[in-house]
Amino acid sequence: MENLFLDPTLIIILAGLIGFFMAFGIGANDVANAMGTSVGSKAITLRQAVIVAAIFEFLGAYFAGGEVTSTIRKGIVDPSIYSNDVNIFIIGMLSSLLAAGLWLLIASSKGWPVSTTHSIVGAIVGFVLISKGASNVSWGTVGGIASSWITSPLVSGLMAFLLYLSAKHLILDRNNPTKAAVSVIPFYSFFVTAVICLVTARKGLKHVGINWTDNEIYLFTFVLSLLVSVFTFLFLLLKSSKLSSNVENQFGILMIITACAMAFAHGSNDVANAIGPIAAVVSIVTSDGTIQTSSELNSWVLLLGAVGIVFGLAILGRHVIKTVGEKITTLTPSLGFSANMATASTVLAASYLGFPISTTHTLVGGVIGVGLARGYKYLDLNSIKRIFLSWIITIPVGATFTILFYVILRLIFNV
Repeated sequence: MENLFLDPTLIIILAGLIGFFMAFGIGANDVANAMGTSVGSKAITLRQAVIVAAIFEFLGAYFAGGEVTSTIRKGIVDPSIYSNDVNIFIIGMLSSLLAAGLWLLIASSKGWPVSTTHSIVGAIVGFVLISKGASNVSWGTVGGIASSWITSPLVSGLMAFLLYLSAKHLILDRNNPTKAAVSVIPFYSFFVTAVICLVTARKGLKHVGINWTDNEIYLFTFVLSLLVSVFTFLFLLLKSSKLSSNVENQFGILMIITACAMAFAHGSNDVANAIGPIAAVVSIVTSDGTIQTSSELNSWVLLLGAVGIVFGLAILGRHVIKTVGEKITTLTPSLGFSANMATASTVLAASYLGFPISTTHTLVGGVIGVGLARGYKYLDLNSIKRIFLSWIITIPVGATFTILFYVILRLIFNV
């Protein structure tokens, strides 16, 4: 067994600090995908978005982030190939986190909405390439993730397109849209809540020691979704007279609910980008230097990622929130709801399957979908092109930064 290059406690502290840096970058950048549409549609203010996102990003990361973490931690590369190079593996994971975190920090300061999934996947691939060669990259897993960068925007875009058309047919084009909104919107809120509950109960609660049967999960989902639906109905009923001048205002409560769903979905999927590599390092240290193909995910690791995301959001998230909320297409609450609901459903489903997808790509697909539902002329093609360009350069930048940090850390620690 190879001796660790540092004291185990120091390794864990170092991994925690670097992981927190990566989580900070996620909060600063990708959180725009959770809140951008809500702010852009004027459903909630930037301050309210920060508060809502902070709460539900944390809950999603802590309660439903474990499944995707296992894919990031051991799916892209087989850890066993480093069984005789434990120090190299640790250096590689730390380099990957530093690389992805730095790129996210740069992009966030510029207001560029880039993919954190792209960033960390590219970073880890860069580490494997420089340390073991291309033949040791799990290209099948990488290819599957890469395919989701195409399929997830398409799925989200189609769902958003159909959701907006349904809202248009059932509410917006009615003779009395305000009355129609009071009747129909509660069903939308039921659907949103059910999606969150099912994923959380099935995949998240076990990470905090709660194990429910299928019947208990279905009962919990139905009761909570019904309560939210009833609350939505009563709220709209009481406020309908004040909101009647503009039926779009009726969608305000749905935007709040879907904003919560987006934040929860984002936290559940993208926390893995920060804590997956940390989990790998911690498992090595706690097993006396042995690289294991599977290990229990420590709750404090999830907590670290969740807190880091919240800090990044609060301190630097406003730049990308404004970019997403004001570009691609002009958003109204009904359009924002459709994009959010489609994105949240797609991301939560991916998290349920343990599949890391790009929230950025998924949301952009959703926003483009609602833009197309209004008409091609409502899309800002120049903004879309700039966003696509930022996606293209993310993977090579992440890989390049990883190689740089890998060389520096090896020199520093003489490994």
